[in-house]
Amino acid sequence: MKTITITSHKKDEIIDITEDVEKEILSQTKNEGVVLIHALHTTCCITTADLDPGTDKDLLDFLRAIEPKLSYRHPHNPSHAPDHIISSIIGPSISIPFQEKQLVLGTWQRVILIELDGPRKRNITVSII
Repeated sequence: MKTITITSHKKDEIIDITEDVEKEILSQTKNEGVVLIHALHTTCCITTADLDPGTDKDLLDFLRAIEPKLSYRHPHNPSHAPDHIISSIIGPSISIPFQEKQLVLGTWQRVILIELDGPRKRNITVSII
């Protein structure tokens, strides 16, 4: 398992981490398997997405638009309770197969970190199975 650090620069941000993950696969001796990518935080998440121009902002706008305006009870900071909830819904990790040391992704798929409470340094583990 390898830990990589990703730095976000905005409160809400989409960060393409595909190349970071691929670099870890290339450093391994296995030619095929599964890579598990996991965020060690509760206010960011990992998934895949199409990153055509503007789709990152569309995704962030969509996530914030579906966020209900509630009286949150988070004792630490109620204003960022939605960040925790969105992160939990999307999830902290994904598994992706790789073959010939390359991620098996669809034509438009990229591996992304969704930052919901930045700017921050985020630790992501990459495990080869």
